[in-house]
Amino acid sequence: MSTPTQHKHRIDLAPWQFEIGGVVLGRGTRIPIGNIEGLGSPAVRAQDVDNPVGDGTHPGQDFYGPRTVRIEAGIKTPGDPTAAADLLARLELAVDDPAARTRPEGRAVLRGRWPGHGIRRMYGRLRRMEATSTANAVNGWIPLDIEFAALLDPRWYADDRSRLTLSLDQAADHKADDRNVEAPLCAPADCGSADPADRPGWITNHGNVSAWPSIRVHGPVVNPRIWNTVTGRVLELNLSLRAGEWVEMETRPGTCWALRNGVTNVANDLTPVSRLDLFAIPRGRSEIGWSAEDPTGTCRLDVSWRSAYTAL
Repeated sequence: MSTPTQHKHRIDLAPWQFEIGGVVLGRGTRIPIGNIEGLGSPAVRAQDVDNPVGDGTHPGQDFYGPRTVRIEAGIKTPGDPTAAADLLARLELAVDDPAARTRPEGRAVLRGRWPGHGIRRMYGRLRRMEATSTANAVNGWIPLDIEFAALLDPRWYADDRSRLTLSLDQAADHKADDRNVEAPLCAPADCGSADPADRPGWITNHGNVSAWPSIRVHGPVVNPRIWNTVTGRVLELNLSLRAGEWVEMETRPGTCWALRNGVTNVANDLTPVSRLDLFAIPRGRSEIGWSAEDPTGTCRLDVSWRSAYTAL
């Protein structure tokens, strides 16, 4: 199991600032930014097919390709070439990070802040960190060409995680006997009309596109079943967990898995209707419910997510 490369203490960012590998770039820093490309829509991979017997093309599905963010910046430490070289070395270390570079599931993080927005982040690979000239390095000026490629997922995410913890007692009012939920159990407007104290499973994706949750079920528990009342999507596991054991499920694009105690793959214990790659949190408010067998009443469900956005 791999997690994105992060630093122990997150760095706060002001508007017009970005952070890569612990180094802050942009307004008010020693690495001012001249221009940024790639903040618009990602490139589209069109699946059109030429008409073999006439004019035109049959339109197919349009998928997003990687989003590549290119940053033109420069290290600026007037009269201090040593400080400039040290900053360049720190940026090169971000590229060299083995956890993000040498493993297929490895991801680096690009964080940024647009005026009027909170800090948002993107996951991908740092593909270029080039000092395009050293002509003025002696004066502490090194121009940079930086490329960050969001390969699996072009979305931006909130820097802060949202979290929900539910015991079975809290979810008791929302248990469903129908084990083949296919449609929403309540519309978003209906879910928003009740007293929040009566709906402990409410969750909110503040972004403008669907987000991908991380889910952990803590034992003792038998046959846990989790659903979203708005999307109707369900995750069912045909297994039992002892006290102290857990199952963690990850749904983000390209990294879907289900692990027992962080080691054993239990994806085969998911029922056929359980699609990790489709268990997304819609934008706005929805509700998580769950059911299981636990005579002790001590099991719990943890859900965490980051609100997702199309833009910085």
